[in-house]
Amino acid sequence: MKEKYQKDLPDVDTFVDVKAASVSIRSEDESIPPFQKTKAEKWLVKKINMALLPFIGAIVFIQFVDKSTLGISAVLGIIEDTHLTGSQYNWLGSFFYLGFIAFQLPNNYFLQKFPISKYLGTLLILWGIVMACTSMCTNFAQLAACRVLLGLFEAGTYPSLLIIVNTVYRRSEQSAAYGFLWFSNGAGTMLGASCAYGISYMNNARGIETWRWPYIIWGCLTIIFGILSFFFLPDSPNSFMFRLTEEEKKIVEERTRDNAVVRVYEFKRHHIIEALKEPRLYLLCFSTLCNNLHNGGLVVFSTILVKTFGFSDQESILLQIPMGFSAAFFAVLAVFVARKTKQLFLGVVVSSTVSLVGVILLAVLPPSGIKLLGYFLAWAMNGTSVMLLTITGSNVTGYTKKIFYNGMNMIFYTLGNFIGPLVMLAEEAPVYQTGMIIYCIGNGAIIVMIFVNRQIMARKNKIRLNNPSDVIFDVKDDLTDRENHNFIYKL
Repeated sequence: MKEKYQKDLPDVDTFVDVKAASVSIRSEDESIPPFQKTKAEKWLVKKINMALLPFIGAIVFIQFVDKSTLGISAVLGIIEDTHLTGSQYNWLGSFFYLGFIAFQLPNNYFLQKFPISKYLGTLLILWGIVMACTSMCTNFAQLAACRVLLGLFEAGTYPSLLIIVNTVYRRSEQSAAYGFLWFSNGAGTMLGASCAYGISYMNNARGIETWRWPYIIWGCLTIIFGILSFFFLPDSPNSFMFRLTEEEKKIVEERTRDNAVVRVYEFKRHHIIEALKEPRLYLLCFSTLCNNLHNGGLVVFSTILVKTFGFSDQESILLQIPMGFSAAFFAVLAVFVARKTKQLFLGVVVSSTVSLVGVILLAVLPPSGIKLLGYFLAWAMNGTSVMLLTITGSNVTGYTKKIFYNGMNMIFYTLGNFIGPLVMLAEEAPVYQTGMIIYCIGNGAIIVMIFVNRQIMARKNKIRLNNPSDVIFDVKDDLTDRENHNFIYKL
């Protein structure tokens, strides 16, 4: 550990002037004043955005489209051609997450050992191959194997992108970056549904059943994205893709101190032990699980559910476009609320409440076009996902600890998505009452758990501001948020 004088404290929101704070402590609901960027840094952020965000958008888009292609194929003939039963289709939706969860612990190790661009690029290529191979499946067993492998190779996507965002952007910028990430989910839905609508009119072109074409097209496109990511994805603050000047390299050092996250290759066991002792780990993980119950259910049953409202096969695909817009809109809304109020918790409250209303409407309204309103509102869960990522990313430091938190969140994300389709009982179609009740309970539980999590962090902030320490540490020491007593949590 390196001791520094107080005058060396960077004027950023990770490290606050603790002596000044001890003289005038504000309400725990207020956040630390934002760091004012220079013109040079503003230009640097634009360069980062231009180089990094297209990759994030493209990777999230292709990941979501590949994962949700099963739902589109359901109305294009996959069920009939491969002789699936109702329960087998449900299990195909969940099998994806068996592979997803199985790879989370190995993924945590690989993230710390390999350059993220090479690692993620390889995963993209492998799951693109699996997508293309799915087009050749003829029965349930073959589809199940491909779904498991698809989940296995896609499992590293979000953890890889989260670590990049955590290390490249300031904490105050991360909610917007996460918002863009989940906005890309919605945009991916809109573009993917538009393409699927066109594909639905291919009418077995070249003798290939229509449902197989999305797997062929998206599989090939995923492989291309993988090759580009392998060579060009900017995966660190000093990536050659940012074309940093000498002045910008110094700014990057300051931004890294703000993040309190620096890439290290040493696996630190005590970071994991510390994380396992923290109640907020479990509060965040179970919130993620609850939020993804209806995510899993609605993704797998997207076109099937809309079709029960009285629409045709093609119309049910086309109506995924406004659904994608709804998901993107609520991701942006959650970020706006959080930044406007300086309260991440309020972003969760707004999103989860709107989603709760949507699920209630799906449960109580009779099968008709009006149920579309509930369907669109239910996708406000996208905003909750953004806020949960931001709460974790902004309030956990220490490289191994951050990777572990992200990994645990992905495990519970997977469990939620795995359970979600299974509670949509075939005998309860088209209302799926059991599933909707469970989704309602999940939304309410999220609000309670994140409020408790907020109060835990607020209490720690109050203690630290009341008992300032004159000793601060260099970010290169790779301290956790518990070890660094100058670290102030974002509420």
